[in-house]
Amino acid sequence: MPGRSLAEWLAFQERVHPRAMDFTLERIRTVLARLGLARPRARVLTVGGTNGKGSVTTLLEALLREGGHRVGLYTSPHLVRYTERIRIDGREIDERRLIDVFERVEAARNDITLTFFEYATAAALLAFDDLAVDYAVLEVGLGGRLDAVNAVDAEVAVVASIGLDHMDYLGDTLEAIGREKAGIFRAGRPALFGSLAMPDSIAAEAARIGAPLERLGHEFGFEKTAAGFDWWRGATRLAELPRPGLVGEVQYQNAATALAALAAGGALPPAEAAARALAGVRLAGRFERRPGPVEWIFDVAHNGAAAEALAATMRERPPRGRWLLVAGVLADKDAAAIGRAVAPALRPGDILCTVGLPGERGRSAAALAAILGPSAGLEPVQAESVEAGCAFAAREARSGDAVLVFGSFLAVGPALEWHRLYGPKPHC
Repeated sequence: MPGRSLAEWLAFQERVHPRAMDFTLERIRTVLARLGLARPRARVLTVGGTNGKGSVTTLLEALLREGGHRVGLYTSPHLVRYTERIRIDGREIDERRLIDVFERVEAARNDITLTFFEYATAAALLAFDDLAVDYAVLEVGLGGRLDAVNAVDAEVAVVASIGLDHMDYLGDTLEAIGREKAGIFRAGRPALFGSLAMPDSIAAEAARIGAPLERLGHEFGFEKTAAGFDWWRGATRLAELPRPGLVGEVQYQNAATALAALAAGGALPPAEAAARALAGVRLAGRFERRPGPVEWIFDVAHNGAAAEALAATMRERPPRGRWLLVAGVLADKDAAAIGRAVAPALRPGDILCTVGLPGERGRSAAALAAILGPSAGLEPVQAESVEAGCAFAAREARSGDAVLVFGSFLAVGPALEWHRLYGPKPHC
């Protein structure tokens, strides 16, 4: 199938397997073995969890690069471009290289059908092998035990947090979800948990397989200082580190977890390198700000726990004027929990606009308004699409207001693109 464009490849991959989500490791393991990738040459760091995994993987990438290592980073989903999912040394994969690895994955799979996510995982690992990265940092897509990235063994595995999400697939309790996410742990290899509230199932699974478990606040942790934080793991300390470049109080625990993971794997960078990495790290779509007379903010808070973290940051950084919220949430997400989480950060006069999202998992603006409005305590305006919601907010906003687009990646990604094309341009 030479000559296909990237868009054609992606459309093809969506059709190959009869189900979009089909959780088993047999298919991907067979294809990786055919590619010679059953045991990648790179040292693998795998990060799962309900929230925080994107931040932890990005922090790991930054810390490793400042430590002098060549790093491959695989994350999902993307916001604007598919190539965001695969980065080598901080740069998105080139489309021509991506098409080349897709062609080789296609040849290797032969009679085996792969899901869209399995194609991406195989392509990322093949690209990392081609470019001889020292470390492959892999973000779990959904769950852990049966996620495609779990087809390869992690040298260090991190579960950033546990919350109620994807309950149709993972179970309807924190214990059940924790058990699934702890499936990325490996016997005799460090396993880290990056939040203070840990389900018992995490410890039970680590003990069952013989993975040494380290927990935030127990085996490692941090103390905030006037300028940033001090980090510790056992007797090891890094003092006077800067506040992480990622916005939000939760980023202290994500940074502490990333540092502990590298220390557990023998790759903790010197204090000066760690400080540069922490101060300079950025991540699209996580309270991502576009300053101006009307500030625009973009955040992929798509479940209750993520919305609680978003609300905390909103209270830390309120606008002089109003919040104008543009929200898009998929149908399989708990919109009521998101609304309840955001409500304490809102004030009289704030405005909520719900937007429709397309696809099998999509939800109309009206359906979202009926749930999110009452739980957030606002009477929503409705817009048919993300773009229409952004246009409404742009017309309604006045100096001192802040527009916050939040919810699904399918809302934030198009909003970022809309703002690039139609938003206020910075002065030269």
